Amino acid sequence: MIPGFPGALRIYGVMLLCASTVCKGAPAPAPDWTGSFLARVEALAVLQTFNAELLSHDSATLTLERWCDVHRLASPPRIVASRVRDIDKPPTPEQRRELGVAATDAVRYRRVRLMCGTLVLSEADNWYVPGRLTPEMNQLLDTTDSPFGVVVRPLHFQRHTLSSTLLWLPLPAGWEMDAAGRRSVAADQSMPAQLLEHRAVLTLPDGTPFSEVVETYTDKVLAFPMTP
Repeated sequence: MIPGFPGALRIYGVMLLCASTVCKGAPAPAPDWTGSFLARVEALAVLQTFNAELLSHDSATLTLERWCDVHRLASPPRIVASRVRDIDKPPTPEQRRELGVAATDAVRYRRVRLMCGTLVLSEADNWYVPGRLTPEMNQLLDTTDSPFGVVVRPLHFQRHTLSSTLLWLPLPAGWEMDAAGRRSVAADQSMPAQLLEHRAVLTLPDGTPFSEVVETYTDKVLAFPMTP
């Protein structure tokens, strides 16, 4: 008997098993969205699909949760808010106008990171009018990390998008007109950490605004495993 042979044989058997199947606990790698022209076209399509999902639903939190579930970003696919404390951003005069409040009215600020598993999918700045929420909602917002959209869901709010901005263009403007340069277009540009920004106002069913949010979505929304 060769010393160590049985142990080596067992290790080799595990390696063969992992090579022929997907080892449990070894996640498939995320796609390389910048490695080729085709990959960049696919990245643009997925990013625009994600943007359309956000624009067509009132709750960004629930939309992220569905995206997390469909794209297997974590198990369980649940969105958790991690509040960023010890930071304050007073509302601008323009934001006060959009919220319909006077210069002396109370407006609170809250910043959270929305996470699916260990992935930070978005960072949200939120200015809200506490006088238009219930005492219970204000207490939850003050004392917990709960996502804003989950806390105020009983208000049956509506979301009105002020702006939607792609922070990353996988392909530059006019790429479709330059057939000769498609193979190398934007090949030297990597994908940034921030991909998309939304500004929106949330209103009560009667149209009264009570919150303005600025949401910045990260490259982790595209970090889903690709099936071979």
